[in-house]
Amino acid sequence: MFLTITTTGSTDRPATDLGFLLHKHPDKSQQFSTAHGTAHVFYPEADAERCTAALLLEVDPIALVRRSRGKGRGGAPDSALGQYVNDRPYAASSLLAVALRSVLASAMKGQCAARPELVGRAIPLRIEVPVLPARGGAELVRALFEPLGWAVLAEPVPLDETFPEWGGSRYVRLVLEGERTLAEALRHLYVLLPVLDDAKHYWVAPDEVDKLLRAGEGWLEDHPEQRLIVGRYLARRWALTRRAMERLELERLAESDDVAAEELDNAVDEEADTEDKPVPLAVQRREAILAVLRAERATRVLDLGCGQGQLVGELLKEGQFTEIVGVDVSMRALHEARRRLRLDRMSERQSERVRLVQGSLAYTDSRLKGYDAAVLSEVVEHVDPARLPALEYAVFGAARPRTVVVTTPNVEYNVRWESLPAGHVRHADHRFEWTREEFRQWARKVAERHGYGVTFGPVGPDDPEVGPPTQLAHFRVRGEDSSGVKGEDGKGADRVGAGRGGPVTGKEVAA
Repeated sequence: MFLTITTTGSTDRPATDLGFLLHKHPDKSQQFSTAHGTAHVFYPEADAERCTAALLLEVDPIALVRRSRGKGRGGAPDSALGQYVNDRPYAASSLLAVALRSVLASAMKGQCAARPELVGRAIPLRIEVPVLPARGGAELVRALFEPLGWAVLAEPVPLDETFPEWGGSRYVRLVLEGERTLAEALRHLYVLLPVLDDAKHYWVAPDEVDKLLRAGEGWLEDHPEQRLIVGRYLARRWALTRRAMERLELERLAESDDVAAEELDNAVDEEADTEDKPVPLAVQRREAILAVLRAERATRVLDLGCGQGQLVGELLKEGQFTEIVGVDVSMRALHEARRRLRLDRMSERQSERVRLVQGSLAYTDSRLKGYDAAVLSEVVEHVDPARLPALEYAVFGAARPRTVVVTTPNVEYNVRWESLPAGHVRHADHRFEWTREEFRQWARKVAERHGYGVTFGPVGPDDPEVGPPTQLAHFRVRGEDSSGVKGEDGKGADRVGAGRGGPVTGKEVAA
């Protein structure tokens, strides 16, 4: 994908001043790594009268496939070949907008230490985007750019020049001409390119509201297509769109009253205003796990791979859970969990409910038998695939709790994180990350081998194209209801050590 920025000048004000504004020297060709490939900046022409800077984003198709995990354009399961045959390498989109922000960040912010007097100067600009997806057609392109003072040429690209009777495609060739500051022009492109494409190729997190308002400062407040721009830019996420619209209205009112926006928005204590604050994914995971354990009426719970004890701490807050055992192979993690939980300051009654134990899930452990439920939260992906059968047997075969809850990342969702480089897992210690289908195949085989039934659920926002960020599997021994009683057919599998297990012994960090 490709765009050019051209300006004209004179001997007194040479066009090559564009190089100072872009922080890219006209005599050099430069390249930059991005999450989706390599961006190149070069100058096809550069003299005092005319200077053109080109930004070429060379999309890495392998990186795209890895980020979308084979789900085609934008992560959608278009077709079997969608992951290989799509418009991403050729058509301007949110990928190009991200490249603009990362490669031309200083220019977009209006920073130029070498020639600060150039920053606020409107210069004649001609911007060309040869292939731009335009969901809404040329009319929408004009409706978005003309109110900003641009002369707009939006020329439909034919489906096939050889067969003109086929008509136009959904792409246009875009040419913008006008006198603007370079920073304003770049901010217009940064917001409106993905709006016209009507797709973002990474997860739209709450901080996208701030990005939108920063880039839209000075023009979005009064744009006649404001609601469409905000809604599309934020991928039609209603809560984020509402928040952005409220902030834009506040800015408009503040400007009309000639006061700072903060002076108007002082009715609610900032610390108390938590309604729209996003709930961290880790918190959503713990809430989902607790919901399963409550529904199962579990009282004695194993947190396998407990780490620093966050889930153990949540379990301790609820009286339903009378015995909680946190297990981890790392003594350092267990000591940190002890410190965070303040075990040494607990009342005797409370401390009797919890134990922290060192142990490896690759080996059977008689101390883990006889519990109502076990949790493997973000654990399996840290285990080498060759050792997963050992973990499987230790938990489902030997310990055999009535209920097992497993959560693990959904690798398909990684494409929604702009900050995650293509092909990378979410944590350096992850040995793998499963797609939804891979996780379900593994879980179903485990359940079949050990006499469990299994159901699945999402954790976090369930994206219609790539699913949720975390996937959850709920295993239950076949033939038992949520109280642990066998079904009427009497075929339910017995739990190992179904009575109250003996005390946890061995290496443990006692309460």
